[in-house]
Amino acid sequence: MAIDPGRSAPVSAASDGTTGVYGITVAAELAGLSVQALRLYERKGLLHPDRTTGGTRRYSDTDIVRLRRVAQLIDDGINLTGIARVLGLEDDNAAVRNHNHNLRSDNRSLRAHNTQLTADNAALRAAAKPVP
Repeated sequence: MAIDPGRSAPVSAASDGTTGVYGITVAAELAGLSVQALRLYERKGLLHPDRTTGGTRRYSDTDIVRLRRVAQLIDDGINLTGIARVLGLEDDNAAVRNHNHNLRSDNRSLRAHNTQLTADNAALRAAAKPVP
């Protein structure tokens, strides 16, 4: 099978769901929203879908989850400005939780390393003591 040299290789979907793979119609259907709503939410800065070189929007699984969250907040009676604030706070909270998780992991590693250094230090002191 010959590959057309003028075409780039197709982009494979990311296993973490962050690569835009859905067109706007499919994304709207998956999120249970209208195409116009997706365009509005993008204009309001509630999401930022990927764009192809031709400018076509491409939505990821992460975007679909975010759109469903927007729809839930609208059902709760929150306006778009409030939704932007809620989503921003949720994103900040997730980042802080992730950072905290990493700090706890680093702390465990440092404690283990400190325990090993203490044991090594004790062994060196014992070896350095003169024998009477």
